[in-house]
Amino acid sequence: MRHLVVSYLEEHDIRAISASGRGEVAGLLADEGPSVVILDLRLGQEDGLDLLREIRSHSDVPVIITTGHRRDEIDRVVGLELGADDYITKPFGLRELLARIRAVLRRREAGQTLVQRDPERGRSRFGNWQLDRRSRRLSDSSGVPVALTKGEYALLIAFLDAPQRPLSREYLLQATRIHEDVFDRSIDVQVLRLRRKLETDPSAPSVILTERGVGYVFALPVETL
Repeated sequence: MRHLVVSYLEEHDIRAISASGRGEVAGLLADEGPSVVILDLRLGQEDGLDLLREIRSHSDVPVIITTGHRRDEIDRVVGLELGADDYITKPFGLRELLARIRAVLRRREAGQTLVQRDPERGRSRFGNWQLDRRSRRLSDSSGVPVALTKGEYALLIAFLDAPQRPLSREYLLQATRIHEDVFDRSIDVQVLRLRRKLETDPSAPSVILTERGVGYVFALPVETL
């Protein structure tokens, strides 16, 4: 399957390198600097989730995880919460995999464009948090900074600009400048990540609420300074 995927991607002008186990991955990440990683959570005797944790501990490279059938749903959810950018379920079509890779790459490019814009001015306070838009620095009530990825920052700004209002996934896609992506799952992934950083209990959120049939709502009032 690895050889089949590599051959297909190279036929579509995407340079691809395969690894047979986690021992090869660290070296490839350091030497090759890949734009995206396709990670099978079923690695024989090894644990794909552990490898995902390892990758995320020192890299923000986009990761697409592949899982089996419905019995792997828990692993899929855990994978997304650990920082995977998307998932695809086996057996999958190579055209769909290619589409997801291109979508992830577009999101990454959009995020880099977002960072290159002129810094936004002002500060926003909400709950026990403060965001300095000039430095893009989020800190808690004790002044301890909390790191945000480009996608998490863009999503937080979208919420802070429209607090206590139900926002559709389509709106959030446009607000975070990744609306070219046909897979709106990307917003759900970013919300999962942002909840893990803002919520006391991400499994029972009180800051970013799910609005059934609509999308999400940022429940806290926001003070702009």
